[in-house]
Amino acid sequence: MILPENKSIPSTRLWLAVAAAFLANSILFGTWAARLPAIKQSFGLSHDALGLLLLLMAAGAITGFPIAGKLADRHGGARISRVLWLLMVLSMLGLSLAPTVWTLSIAIVCFGLTGGGMDVAMNVWATEAEETSGKIWMPSFHAIWSLGSVVGALSGLIVIPMGWGHGTHFAIIALVAAPLALWGMNISWAFTPQPAEKTPFLPILRGKLLLVGFFTLCATLGEGAIADWSALFLIEVTEASESRATIGLAAFATAMVIMRLSGAIVIGRLGPLYAGFVSAGFALVGAVIVAVATTEMLAITGFVALGFGYALAMPLAMARAGASRSMPKAMAVAGVAVFAYGGILLGPPLIGFVAEATSLHSALLILLGLAAIMILTAPALRPPKGGAD
Repeated sequence: MILPENKSIPSTRLWLAVAAAFLANSILFGTWAARLPAIKQSFGLSHDALGLLLLLMAAGAITGFPIAGKLADRHGGARISRVLWLLMVLSMLGLSLAPTVWTLSIAIVCFGLTGGGMDVAMNVWATEAEETSGKIWMPSFHAIWSLGSVVGALSGLIVIPMGWGHGTHFAIIALVAAPLALWGMNISWAFTPQPAEKTPFLPILRGKLLLVGFFTLCATLGEGAIADWSALFLIEVTEASESRATIGLAAFATAMVIMRLSGAIVIGRLGPLYAGFVSAGFALVGAVIVAVATTEMLAITGFVALGFGYALAMPLAMARAGASRSMPKAMAVAGVAVFAYGGILLGPPLIGFVAEATSLHSALLILLGLAAIMILTAPALRPPKGGAD
């Protein structure tokens, strides 16, 4: 429902408020991912131990998805985004202060719970903002999220040569970002609570929407894998320094920003179906390059191609879910979101477990299979016609 109070907000100010939420969330995730090599070394973790910690973060986030969705239905995406942002900052401070693996584990669960929950809430807010403005803003919001990942990754490139440990780095980023993000998100946003019976806790996708979910899952599994393991890949496979290893994540995220900013044009020219095939094609090319990479430059080239491939998967899937004829829009979008964000969080531990059994280079061969599944499921992105879904 479009409320008159929200229509009075200038569209630029509304876009900036929602974008501030996406930027804030991703800066913390980007900073976390950039310092994973330091955390691994500081706590003496093996690949599978680090993978287990990342699985704990995934478990926290997946738990947070339906809870945040319920809260957003009752209190609005804007309010829940702001509350969860403050809790996410506190969890980041917990990461910075954790003295043992056990306390680190607790902080990681909290970080996943609050960060994942905020991700759902701010996407709900983004949907409300699009409806109010009548404009296609979702690709740009996800571009801002990728931009935040770049900022977080590049902060490591700056502070690591200065000798900052990951604890100091996390604390300063969190404390600086907190007030700036709250200031950016601080607008008056009216909301009509949704009846509880209309918001199922776990929406179940069927038919073509299930294929859309798998298309998104494959892309976000790869995205999560590159986000958390690209730095270690460059260190272990190409012998890059820790500071230079952050360039891999920055290049990957920058490619996602570029493609997402171009998303309206690409999808408008090609249509959702062929845009999906192009995305899958880039993902396949990038996976092949990473599979054969032994030098820093070649690996980064592969990360860029993967960034182009994964960038439009979520906007395409969310748009297809919103056009569903077989289930209510909110249920369809929530169901696809579980696949999407679950993939981002499950990708890193999956790679960690396989890397421990084989090698990190071998583990990233999984990206080839994911790209193949994207090609096979891309036809499900075609918008439904008539009464069919």
